[in-house]
Amino acid sequence: MSEEAETERSTVMTYVPAYQKAEWKAHAETLGMSQAEYVRTMVQAGRKGFELDSQSPDLKGSSPASDPGGSGLERRVLDALDSADPLSWDELVDALSSNFEDRLEETLESLQDDNRIRYSGREGGYRLVDQ
Repeated sequence: MSEEAETERSTVMTYVPAYQKAEWKAHAETLGMSQAEYVRTMVQAGRKGFELDSQSPDLKGSSPASDPGGSGLERRVLDALDSADPLSWDELVDALSSNFEDRLEETLESLQDDNRIRYSGREGGYRLVDQ
């Protein structure tokens, strides 16, 4: 595939409830991102199992706009780009991704073992155990 074809942009349209768009817009603003950048980032994060630094503050606005994932993310981006070759978006996401899905599975199993959550296919997923 040619380099031009790899970087060619195309439009993706979707429809979401107004309340969800408002939430996404507010979160994007908190992170200092455009709505398009926010959606692109969140989709890629979901696809790649993006993992934020476990010591980072949550994404509710406590991080500076220049470092949307907390202090660890900016450092990780700079470290990943510290090479002679440029990285594409997907290569950069791959470089920043780690074993998120494995860690999530382990965490869910642990929470179920501790009887803090339970999974029910009938109810459509995980839920907190009533305390």
